[in-house]
Amino acid sequence: MKQPPIIGITTYARDKRGNFKLGTEYVDAVRRAGGIPILIPPGEDHQVELLDFVDGFILSGGGEVNPALYHGRNHETIAWVDYERDFSEIALVRRMLNQNLPMLCICRGLQVINVALGGTLIEHLPDEVGDRIPHRLPPRDPTEHLISIEPESKLAQIMGQTETTVASWHHQAVRQLAPGLKVVAQAPDGVIEAIEMPAHPWLIGVQWHPELTAVADPGQQRLFDALVNASSRCQEQNLTNAINAMNPTNAINSTNSTNSMNSPTPYAPRSPRTYGMPKAAGAPNRLRMASRDEKTRARMVNR
Repeated sequence: MKQPPIIGITTYARDKRGNFKLGTEYVDAVRRAGGIPILIPPGEDHQVELLDFVDGFILSGGGEVNPALYHGRNHETIAWVDYERDFSEIALVRRMLNQNLPMLCICRGLQVINVALGGTLIEHLPDEVGDRIPHRLPPRDPTEHLISIEPESKLAQIMGQTETTVASWHHQAVRQLAPGLKVVAQAPDGVIEAIEMPAHPWLIGVQWHPELTAVADPGQQRLFDALVNASSRCQEQNLTNAINAMNPTNAINSTNSTNSMNSPTPYAPRSPRTYGMPKAAGAPNRLRMASRDEKTRARMVNR
């Protein structure tokens, strides 16, 4: 029986009480799309094992990326810098890219991808582009504005739109785009609002927060639907790898079939998963399922 794909979602940094939190909107959007959300807190040392467990990823929003990581300058508005989260997510991104896992990068997540690949950020948008188009309201509240999407982009195909209103909650954005990335959406003031990686099977970064409006906006929800669908295809490939590992004859037939169609899978092979098999007694559980409890709703601290 086919299982729903497992979608890892990075959480915010530790709060003052040492707790990891995440807005429930991320979890709800993944569940509506048919995926199983799992929260991934910063500081995970077993990233290799983690990537063998999940089928797709969401890099969530949150605090600022340390400007020292992109040779930027300090600014009085930069807040909630967390070294553990920065280094953990950058390392995770580089591993995910090596395995071509489907990735949806939201707000800070887009910025992390860009920095991890050698790009830079605008430290404070009003200093560089003015405030004609507010990207957040003072002191740190969300707002809305229009964006334009490249018609030939994967993003436009998924959302079914080339212009839409988005929930914006940021004061930083991409300055220099990292090699291998492509701009596919912009705000009226020229701020980069979305990127794709053409060489990757499924990687989309958006500077806005689709999870905030996905429950009422089908176009935003389709981003999560598409991520889950791509992750399901990745899961199917992993299952094929697991079957082939147990039966070399199947592996030969599968390879011949793939070659005859001249359409090799875009997903990198990973360790075969023990689908449907019980976990070994005493094995550590390093991941926790996302909670539905509304009392755990976390307010976004900066985006």
